[in-house]
Amino acid sequence: MVKHIILWKIADGKSEEEKQKIKEGVKTGLEGLKGKIPGLLDIRVQIDSLASSNADIMLDSSFENEEALKAYAVHPEHVKVADDNVRPFMDIRMCMDYESRGGI
Repeated sequence: MVKHIILWKIADGKSEEEKQKIKEGVKTGLEGLKGKIPGLLDIRVQIDSLASSNADIMLDSSFENEEALKAYAVHPEHVKVADDNVRPFMDIRMCMDYESRGGI
């Protein structure tokens, strides 16, 4: 299994209400991909962080293998969510992909 973890920081200059709306849009959009993309095993978006955090949103997703992750990256449903709900609103994106052995 391959894990795909992303952390985002929302662009400066947004009100708390705008940030919450962005977070909810990212969560709804990305979690809505479950069952639509071959090889995507699980996808969860965390938008409720503790005050000690320096990221606003976390994506935690699991794929059958690296090929499934690569296919997800260019899948039209994913690209639409990324273009509409994610990329326009973020300043920082950090990603870590790794092969998980022996559990999640």
